[in-house]
Amino acid sequence: MPPKAPIKVFSGTQTRYLAEKISLSAGRELGNINLIRFSDGEFATAYEETVRGSHVFLIQSTFPPSDNFFELLMMIDAAKRASAYKIVAVMPYFGFARQDRKDQPRVSIGAKLVADMLSTAGVDRIITMDLHADQIQGFFNIPVDHLYASSIFVPHIRQLGLDNLVIASPDVGGTKRANTYAKFLETPMVICHKYRSKANVVDEMRIIGDVEGKNVVVLDDMIDTAGTITKAAEMMMEQGALSVRAIATHAVLSGPAYERIENSKLCEVIVSDSIPLKRQSQKIKVLSVAQLFADTIDKVYNYQSISKQFVI
Repeated sequence: MPPKAPIKVFSGTQTRYLAEKISLSAGRELGNINLIRFSDGEFATAYEETVRGSHVFLIQSTFPPSDNFFELLMMIDAAKRASAYKIVAVMPYFGFARQDRKDQPRVSIGAKLVADMLSTAGVDRIITMDLHADQIQGFFNIPVDHLYASSIFVPHIRQLGLDNLVIASPDVGGTKRANTYAKFLETPMVICHKYRSKANVVDEMRIIGDVEGKNVVVLDDMIDTAGTITKAAEMMMEQGALSVRAIATHAVLSGPAYERIENSKLCEVIVSDSIPLKRQSQKIKVLSVAQLFADTIDKVYNYQSISKQFVI
């Protein structure tokens, strides 16, 4: 076994709200790091304590703007140049994950580019949660611990105590996730088949399956403009559903998302705190993943299995 290096945990600027909860759950203090900003918008990172020979965990989600991702790269580079023993990027939300393939000519594969940049910067391991596509793990030549928010969502669904529960996928691409939840909870599953002419615009949608007299939970990895889930909720209620809830790990919630949710047929939207809410809403409930990441950091540091972190 490699020598036991001291552990140091640091946070990026925009993810400190979550990093503080993770460090509190783990019984550790966040390390001191300083972000130096210049008048032209350029910035630099500097550790205010030694990391030489340390096992460094850097907590930073890479949601927009892209400064958050670049800040993580700078933190990795600074730790590497300061002779850290191991550098682990803890990314509750992995940005650019929707760009995982060439779905049309002459487009970039942003997720692969992000993976290459993180590796080039010098990261030794990635800890992330609910990637948009599982195959993104294969873009890395380093270990990737891919956690699932099901460990907090499944107990919450059970606590709701809903009769005639049905799990729904908002699109064909999410059927694997929904099917896994449905099997674990021993419930039926329905699928929303949608057609898009361009990103963030749903032109047509159909519900495949029976929702009449059912309490529906729509599962997704993220909610962006909320066009899909609000349209799905409206159609399901029209087809006789008793209630429709949405569960999504990453609350991107851009553009008209908040207005759409407030004016929708959804009775509740449940998300994690991998991305901070831009504003509060009575319909949006946030469940914290701090304990999940705290436990995972401890297990990785102590070279223990993390398989028990997965509910499904």
